Amino acid sequence: MMPHVLVIGGGQNAEHQVSLASAAAVAAALRLSGHTVSTLTIDREGIWRADGLPPCASPIESLGLALPLIAEADVIFPAVHGSLGEDGALAALAALVGVRIVGSDLHAGAIGMDKWATKLVADAVGIRTARGRVISVEDIGDAEFECEVVVKPVSAGSSYGVSLVTKESELLDALRTAARFDRRILVEEVVRAREIDVAVLREAGGIRWAAPPLEIHASGLFDTATKYDGSARFTVPAQLDSAESSALQRAAIGVFDALGCAGVARMDFFLTDDGPVLNEVNTMPGLTAASQVPRMFAAAGVEYTDLVGRLVAGARVPGAVNSTYGFVGVGS
Repeated sequence: MMPHVLVIGGGQNAEHQVSLASAAAVAAALRLSGHTVSTLTIDREGIWRADGLPPCASPIESLGLALPLIAEADVIFPAVHGSLGEDGALAALAALVGVRIVGSDLHAGAIGMDKWATKLVADAVGIRTARGRVISVEDIGDAEFECEVVVKPVSAGSSYGVSLVTKESELLDALRTAARFDRRILVEEVVRAREIDVAVLREAGGIRWAAPPLEIHASGLFDTATKYDGSARFTVPAQLDSAESSALQRAAIGVFDALGCAGVARMDFFLTDDGPVLNEVNTMPGLTAASQVPRMFAAAGVEYTDLVGRLVAGARVPGAVNSTYGFVGVGS
């Protein structure tokens, strides 16, 4: 019997609309494959909404009314990108109520959302990252730089608040832009190289494998506007030799395991002459059929409805001890 899946979309951050699209696509795919599906939407003010729920004035009241829907579900599919969703908040809720959830648990979600913490983990396991430092919002007036830098919020997605700074007069505005999304700001040296994404899937049973890498072709910074205005091009599989592809996939699985990810995660790399340099991690990436992750798995022969079904099949109770261990693998 197919599990009853509760798909949650929306969220209280800049990625709200993107999340709504992911949630709608996931719910439709699950229904096509025979799952019983319910949906909940978290609006921009934190109010939980669903057909049949009475209107509420506060997040806590609405969550109380939504709890019976959560209790009825066999699996939660949290298609909420960004803070108060992808950062482990919904995984923590699922853990507290003992419901299986698709994707990473609280720990992996929180660390993966924090770009500085992710850099520290990657460096610790021998995966290179760009040189950078964190600046507090209180200190942005004193910041200086000696080369081209990328300025970004430490915890935000979809490239919101990201700027390329090529001269010192641009720095303060870039820092202020990033500060709209987080009080901690990451300033990194620019890495000029091919931009390659790799998606890793953890199957039911514990086996992890990486899909064929995808290359991003964008003129200039791959920022929010470029991501969603249709101007960027993607090549999947990316045109790589076997050594480059293997190095990227090994690095992606290495980061996935070091963070303790589950479900699916997308690792974004720069491919330099000296090998991969990790840019960032997405533990709940965009999940419409046209998004980067489903396109990578389609290149491996895993179509969209199959991918979504595999994610549900691999769902676990966050924080629960799992005695089933798999083996690291590359390829399908």
